[in-house]
Amino acid sequence: MQHKMTTTAFTLEGYRVTTTIGVVRGITVRSRSVIGTLGASLQTIFGGNITLLTDLCERTRSEAFDLMLQHARQLGANAVVGIRYDATEVMAGVTEVLCYGTAVMVEPLAG
Repeated sequence: MQHKMTTTAFTLEGYRVTTTIGVVRGITVRSRSVIGTLGASLQTIFGGNITLLTDLCERTRSEAFDLMLQHARQLGANAVVGIRYDATEVMAGVTEVLCYGTAVMVEPLAG
């Protein structure tokens, strides 16, 4: 599925939904390593962007997004609309990131 076939909106510009397949999700659970936590703590001394944590968060969200797309493909969807993220700390230093949306079949609008 191409990235252009995903959106946080509930419609996909230039397409019409022909079939709503249902909710799809991708879940990943990550923990910070001791070394990563130490490095991030050192970065806070100098202020600014905490790149170690930014990179971890970006990788985690990307993985959850990719898992959601995989779920959508397994169900036969060619697009996902209404995409959202949620995160929950399941225990100290361990976070679940959920990416979810509605899998749909779309077709181009007649031009």
